[in-house]
Amino acid sequence: MRVCQAVMPIVVFLSTALVATVLSAQGPLKDPAPPMVHELPPLASPAAKPFEALTTVATAKPLAAAAQTSDWPSFLGSRRDAKVRETHLLQTWPKNGPQLLWSMRRGEGYASPVILGERLIYTHRQGDNIVIDCLHAETGQRFWRYRYTTTYTPEYFGSGPCASPVIAGERIWVHGIDGKLLCFDAPTGRIVWQRDLHKDFDLQQQFFGVATSPLLLGQHLIINLGKRGGPTVAAFDKATGRIIWGAGRKWGMSCSSPIIAPLHGKQRLFVLTGGKSRPTKGGLLVIDPIAGTTLSEFPFRSRIYQSVNGSCPVVVGSTVMLTSSYGTGTVGVSIGKDGEATQTWKTRKVGLEFANAVEVGGNIYMVDGIRDRGGAIVCIEPNKGIELGRTEIDWSETVTMRGRERELDFGLGTGSLLHLGEDQFLCLTDNGHLLRLKCTPKAATVLNRVSLFHAGETWTPLVLSRGLLYVCQNQPEKIGAAPRRLLCFDLRQ
Repeated sequence: MRVCQAVMPIVVFLSTALVATVLSAQGPLKDPAPPMVHELPPLASPAAKPFEALTTVATAKPLAAAAQTSDWPSFLGSRRDAKVRETHLLQTWPKNGPQLLWSMRRGEGYASPVILGERLIYTHRQGDNIVIDCLHAETGQRFWRYRYTTTYTPEYFGSGPCASPVIAGERIWVHGIDGKLLCFDAPTGRIVWQRDLHKDFDLQQQFFGVATSPLLLGQHLIINLGKRGGPTVAAFDKATGRIIWGAGRKWGMSCSSPIIAPLHGKQRLFVLTGGKSRPTKGGLLVIDPIAGTTLSEFPFRSRIYQSVNGSCPVVVGSTVMLTSSYGTGTVGVSIGKDGEATQTWKTRKVGLEFANAVEVGGNIYMVDGIRDRGGAIVCIEPNKGIELGRTEIDWSETVTMRGRERELDFGLGTGSLLHLGEDQFLCLTDNGHLLRLKCTPKAATVLNRVSLFHAGETWTPLVLSRGLLYVCQNQPEKIGAAPRRLLCFDLRQ
């Protein structure tokens, strides 16, 4: 069996010559509290073993000899763009959908798993413990588990982790719902270093805790930090946990995660900020990822106090698309070579709360929906904000409730998209349906649809690595008896 080399990680895109007009910069910062670093004497990596919460259903098919595969080491993938760079994936689904390989009974949380090689890292909450599980990606068997006690209590809902880990080489970084930042040794699960960002930087607890996922760029672990008075964004040394630079002074932590993208021939960092504050404040920061200098700012935030910026920016050329719910809508922002940010268009017709849009072929695709209700696949031209196409997708389905059959209506809700290549997408609805779509700018066509489970708050983005699809069921079934689970399906052709 031969597997072609994986997609190069995001770090290869960093530019070494980064010069621009600086709006504001804090530069190197004195660390308010040094991280706790641990000595790691030699220890053999444990073997993967079955455990009580694991249910094994089937064995994965072998990968095709010519299959190109990739890791999924970070939130939304290796380039944080919700795009799959794999070949030889299943094109025609059986009647009951892709084969379920295994499932793990799990605790609370909305974080997505990350994958490097045979290791899958997943974090969730059981009781008063934050749990980090290291599983065998293909079998679900566990290499190791780490727990730590938390006192975090949500202001509204959701007490489990929301931020996805990052994995590279033999290190794993986890940003906890309570502000703990931990670095693990991947083979053994031992702590390399740890720090409490809430305590060290006197951070304010947000409405939904920490929901922003770290971004790894070379030696820098970049965090949407949100310290009052700055820094809004900070880079930490991935090896030691010490702060390297800080950027921004005006805006707080959001639920959006940082991304890296080219702008005028250089790689830049884009962070949509803005958290709990009166009056509400937030917006886009464009940052030099090496020096930590702020190159451009653009205010963008709902006026509603109980609101968040949750969706990642999408960069197409020199245009950045920002979107938010709570009546905020969606805007296109043009960034000039001098750093000047100009709004070029705005629409209140569509606004995403925390789902992420996907750029394909120079256009932007998204799911415009309302929780537990209908939704549409929308395509937007990014330079002028023209809505090129909108396809409402809903259907009826016969289900069994309390021993009786009933016909219920379903839609996409606040679903999420995963681009498979060319005109193909997967869409996960917020009630647990999986759809394979053919999308053109003008319309979307449903090629396959299956109910994986009937459970609400299915908001975690899909993960696909080495032909295997990972789905997070975030709530117990409403129609059925299945508990919260992490599920693995076989999409190998």
